[in-house]
Amino acid sequence: MPNTHCEQHEKLYLELDRVIEESESNKGSLINILHRAQGIFGHLSRELQEYIADKLDIPSSQVYGVVTFYNFFTMIPRGKNQIKVCMGTACYVRGADRIMERLRDELGTEGEEPTEDGLFSVHGVRCLGACSMAPVVLVGERDFYGRLKPDQVAAILEKYRGDNNG
Repeated sequence: MPNTHCEQHEKLYLELDRVIEESESNKGSLINILHRAQGIFGHLSRELQEYIADKLDIPSSQVYGVVTFYNFFTMIPRGKNQIKVCMGTACYVRGADRIMERLRDELGTEGEEPTEDGLFSVHGVRCLGACSMAPVVLVGERDFYGRLKPDQVAAILEKYRGDNNG
């Protein structure tokens, strides 16, 4: 089993190497490379940041500075299906806190850490821009759920569990 993990890890780094080679000629390509690296690995660990810095022949502090400056980069693992719960005023007063609580209860998580199976992580966000549909949840980058009630959470999670079963 460890060999499979090592082979998979190696494949991810080879994919990243291709991204770097394609982007390296563009000055200012660091953000694009980091974005693609996060897509490949799921997050930007310190080890990965140092690898990118070495490949680009720039200080690792420069890479770290970019990663920590932009909020769309993360240094901690996230679930395959990231669930964003709007905690803006309109959503909050309409029960976003109860939605968040139900999600965490259903998934057995407390903070933003991924579930044990790696399928989900839950994140509170400031605003998703759909106040008229409050409370709102976004799964991934496209799937909005509005006027949500805590009782609907289990069915939403089941849909994504089903999508990941083959």
